[in-house]
Amino acid sequence: MAYDQDVLDLVLLRHGQSIWNAENLFTGWVDVDLTELGEAEARDGGRLLAEEPGLDLRILHTSVLTRAIRTAELALAAAGRSWLPVRRDWRLNERHYGDLQGKNKAETMAKFGKHQLQLWRRSYDTPPPPLSEDNPCSVADDPRYRDVAPSDIPVTECLADVVLRALPYWGEAILPDLRWAAETNSAILVVAHGNSIRALRKHLEGISDADIPGLEIPTGIPFRMLLNDDLTVHSSRYLGDPATAAAAAAAVSRQAG
Repeated sequence: MAYDQDVLDLVLLRHGQSIWNAENLFTGWVDVDLTELGEAEARDGGRLLAEEPGLDLRILHTSVLTRAIRTAELALAAAGRSWLPVRRDWRLNERHYGDLQGKNKAETMAKFGKHQLQLWRRSYDTPPPPLSEDNPCSVADDPRYRDVAPSDIPVTECLADVVLRALPYWGEAILPDLRWAAETNSAILVVAHGNSIRALRKHLEGISDADIPGLEIPTGIPFRMLLNDDLTVHSSRYLGDPATAAAAAAAVSRQAG
């Protein structure tokens, strides 16, 4: 399936289920690995990439967190594209959940109430309580951030904060690659996280601040976006069975119990 060169071909993939997803814990910037189910989701996502007509992946972008990196590796191996050049950047990381990181979502709801939990989880501009200096979830000594200005390392974030850090990376790195790929009718793959993908989709689809809380991103299912040259959306859809993607997104919304 060929498209005009003016169409930019972008695939967004949220990592497979992580260990803390399975345990219903707020994860954020804590670097946890995939579960066996998450590994299977990544491989299934890769098979969907391989089966998609006209999809010619040329470059991979990921966050610097293991669950996104391993998802990309497993998916591309299943798709026969392990050789893709890779760009990684912390600005594609998951939202920093501050002092909620490591806490159980259902227990947090029982303590603070459903309304407050939903504000912290899904509102556009309400961040959770900040991470304390002695919290073991701090990334202060993590070598992957040694070249990041300390003032840029968050101690908590709302989705609006993720938009502010992700969009410069979109403009500096992903968009130029997309325009380059369009010259040969090929595509770019971004493997990231629920909230960094929500930030990109909010920008590209023009989703309002009021409506963005309703956007849930399922794990392990590629989302293909064809963008016009002016970056308006030509078309978009999840690969595979739409009902499967809808059910997986609904499951994400129920994680708080």
